[in-house]
Amino acid sequence: MNNKKNVMVFVESRAGKIAEVSLELLGAARKLAGELGGAVEAVAIGYNLSDELAQLGHYGCQRVYYTDDKRLAFFSSVPYAKTVVSAIKAHKPGIVLFGATTMGRDVAPRVASALKCGLTADCTDLKIGEHQIKEKTYKNTLLQIRPAFGGNIVATIVSPESVPSMATVREGVMKMIDPDPKAKVEIINEACTVADEDFLTEVLEVITEEKAVNLKAAQIIVSAGMGASDPEAIELARTLAAALCGELGCSRPVVDSGILAKEHQVGQTGVTVRPNLYIACGISGQIQHRAGMSEAKRIIAINKDPNAPIFAIAHYGIVGDVKDVLSKMIKAYKKA
Repeated sequence: MNNKKNVMVFVESRAGKIAEVSLELLGAARKLAGELGGAVEAVAIGYNLSDELAQLGHYGCQRVYYTDDKRLAFFSSVPYAKTVVSAIKAHKPGIVLFGATTMGRDVAPRVASALKCGLTADCTDLKIGEHQIKEKTYKNTLLQIRPAFGGNIVATIVSPESVPSMATVREGVMKMIDPDPKAKVEIINEACTVADEDFLTEVLEVITEEKAVNLKAAQIIVSAGMGASDPEAIELARTLAAALCGELGCSRPVVDSGILAKEHQVGQTGVTVRPNLYIACGISGQIQHRAGMSEAKRIIAINKDPNAPIFAIAHYGIVGDVKDVLSKMIKAYKKA
């Protein structure tokens, strides 16, 4: 098998558990590898993760190169980057994917610098296609799609001569495939070649704190746009979200205006969500926002403008004053 057709995923683990973004990327890797006729691989780093890594097979991974070392139990930039570089040099995949997380954004540039290859950050989609430069056509090239110019356009970036092609992918944009509990993964143990001198810091204590807002896990989201951004409308949206046991979201202009914190933002430059119910309140529905919520199972749009783009993807549309509609929805729900 041609290794250049293989797609490798950098597997993140936190507190001994595989991060969801890594499982999402395995689904994307399986699709890309399927088009290339290659295999899905992974590189994992940590300590006592063998049992946890077994689940990678359920999500389409065929083999994982695992470096197990007590010194690697907690993330450390240089040792992790050097370990990933070693795995890539040894196994020569054609594509390497990282999550666009704090860890992925730390490791990926170091790996790209060491390998002198291209890296596209914060991708929202990945495809296999062809690209032509003058008279030369590159086939089976990774098309790396991401927002650019502050999210005002969507750009497709190619690095056809980069080996491997590397990208970081935002959390939530790749749909996690349904796991196959019968599928297995081959765990290949790799020797740790990192020297003690590469550990520039020592972890003395780990303190974890739950997120105040977890939009990605929410099954119901009530989002406010600029048409519902005054204090009364925000409070109504918050009340409805609480009544439905959901979360309060918003569009980017609401965050840019300082009305709500970034953690509430849904969209291309915020969080990508797939809830059972998404209620868009006073959101016009520009492409940047729709990209982050269009795959919700049910979308209810409330807007006074009957021509608002949000109605094009809404399952149910309500034309009217947002505050009036929200007040009636809250009253109806509490009564029921």
